[in-house]
Amino acid sequence: MSPSPNYEFQEWWNKQRASDHNELLSSSETSSVLTVDIRSASTAAAASVSEKDRTRSARQLSWIYLLKVHQIAHFLAFITNGFITLIRTAKRRVSSSSSSSYRSESRFYKIIKLFLLMSIVLLVFELIAYFKGWHFSPPTLESEVEDLVEYIYAKWLRIRANYLAPPLQSLTNACIVLFMIQSVDRLVLVLGCFYIKFRGLRPEAEMEFMEDAENGGVNLEDYPMVMVQIPMCNEREVYQQSIAAVCIQDWPRERMLVQILDDSDDTDVQALIKAEVHKWQQKGVHIIYIHRLVRTGYKAGNLKSAMHRDYVKDYEFVAIFDADFQPASDFLKKTIPYFKGKDDLALVQTRWSFVNKDENLLTRLQNINLAFHFEVEQQVNGWFINFFGFNGTAGVWRIKALEDCGGWLERTTVEDMDIAVRAHLYGWKFIYLNDVKCLCELPESYEAYKKQQHRWHSGPMQLFRLCFVDILRSKVSWVKKANLIFLFFLLRKLILPFYSFTLFCIILPLTMFLPEAQLPFWVVCYIPGLVSILNILPSPRSFPFIVPYLLFENTMSVTKFNAMVSGLFQLGSSYEWIVTKKLGRSSEADLVAMVENESAPLVESGWVHRSSSESGLAELNKLEMTKKTRKKRRNRLYRKELALAFILLTASMRSLLSAQGIHFYFLLFQGITFLVVGLDLIGEQVS
Repeated sequence: MSPSPNYEFQEWWNKQRASDHNELLSSSETSSVLTVDIRSASTAAAASVSEKDRTRSARQLSWIYLLKVHQIAHFLAFITNGFITLIRTAKRRVSSSSSSSYRSESRFYKIIKLFLLMSIVLLVFELIAYFKGWHFSPPTLESEVEDLVEYIYAKWLRIRANYLAPPLQSLTNACIVLFMIQSVDRLVLVLGCFYIKFRGLRPEAEMEFMEDAENGGVNLEDYPMVMVQIPMCNEREVYQQSIAAVCIQDWPRERMLVQILDDSDDTDVQALIKAEVHKWQQKGVHIIYIHRLVRTGYKAGNLKSAMHRDYVKDYEFVAIFDADFQPASDFLKKTIPYFKGKDDLALVQTRWSFVNKDENLLTRLQNINLAFHFEVEQQVNGWFINFFGFNGTAGVWRIKALEDCGGWLERTTVEDMDIAVRAHLYGWKFIYLNDVKCLCELPESYEAYKKQQHRWHSGPMQLFRLCFVDILRSKVSWVKKANLIFLFFLLRKLILPFYSFTLFCIILPLTMFLPEAQLPFWVVCYIPGLVSILNILPSPRSFPFIVPYLLFENTMSVTKFNAMVSGLFQLGSSYEWIVTKKLGRSSEADLVAMVENESAPLVESGWVHRSSSESGLAELNKLEMTKKTRKKRRNRLYRKELALAFILLTASMRSLLSAQGIHFYFLLFQGITFLVVGLDLIGEQVS
């Protein structure tokens, strides 16, 4: 076949097109290479910058990590150091604690120790059951058991469900009922206080002491004869401030007698108090020093001895102050007028105010309790029923009322409550003045506070046992009898420490090991929180301490419960009286102020001449010297609190196995609180 005429041309055209295509490809490759080169340059520049940023970021991150590591190391060192310090403190306090100090507590402590041992055994048993899966599929005696441990656990489940849980649940329900009744009582008291505040109610005096300008001073006939008593015993730190505060009372010297009732067995303290009394005698103050050779009856015996003096019949009223109290100079002028026109009025009680309430956590928590006591309990009872417990100090008595009800008796350690109850049964009335305050001092160490609380909670049970028949036989109305028996004694003095200790320190841990008995979470959380809020209302500045207050009150329940039982059944040291240790926190500043102003009221009224302040400064120096020679104090361990701490912590571990959140947190923090108190880490720390 011959080729087409256009064959050569077509062949040339194809070759040319192929050549052009190859050139196009080569040019496109060249341009792409150039493009890549251009882009590579820009990317390289950016990469260098990015590399620098990454280097800088890596260096910064390394510093951050080093800082975090340093903080963690510092925190671990702090925790380790704190733990080592805690162990050393505990070891030192164990070695320094004498065994004789626990003799009176041995019976109660043995019971708690037995409870602790039982809790540990049950916890170990429950841990074994948990890891074997018996919590999820409990073994039964009807099914086949593999080993002896499983058989024992199955037997234990039946025993606790059929024999142990029902009585525990009954006790739990009874304590819950008591808890609710006591909570309602607190609520009613607070509502009564709100009513008094809202209506502006307060006692009114029928007279006021005014100076007679026409006669150039006071009319002595308007001022009744008043005796002021200061009972004290080895009060080295505070005797000066109390004597000075009483001696500068704005009251005619001819109408006032000051009795210093010193029961000190320390001859050095006796000499100091005698010198202080002599100093004020030289200034024209009618003051005498009385010392008993035989110290019987403690404070009640001291006051009883002073009231048997022949000159007492010349006086109409007696004001009583403990050694750490500092009444204002117008104290008598603010209290005596309320007796005018009220022949049936026996007592005018004033409020306590604390100079060291912010000293440490312990004093802050005490202030919450006492603020509620005075602001709510005393004020409501004084206004609505004209009766309350005498606080033992910062009050004025009508001497006729004291004599009418038999005077001071030595049968209990709460002589103030004793005489108040007897006066009430004889028909006498009381008035409480919430706006008249008397400065005093709170115990700053847990040891002093614990001894004070033991006396305050054992004494009422002694008194209730002794005066129960007298209350029933008295001529007062049945309403007053019911108030004394059911509210004053049973609910507020017996039931409160009983359910507080039993419910939160015994029943709650037991319900962790006996889960068939249930303690509702609202009893553990909501009701205690509500009651704590009610208690803290009179001191609103203390609201940040509401949780420590709740936990600490439960911790103190062991002391109050022990004291209540010992007082009710005359056990142990129920009749032991230990003077609450004072530190004289207000001595230095107040004494200097008194030195500068002690003679001013006397000069203004023309009774004595102003004396030099050098003698007062000498007394201040003497006070400093005596403080250096006082007995060395030390912290100690409290075994009951420590044992209960381990019981609660053991129960908290058991609650984890049952995933009980609220119960776990309550037991954990309550156990830690017991541990802190048991190691004496609350209150004053003595190096």
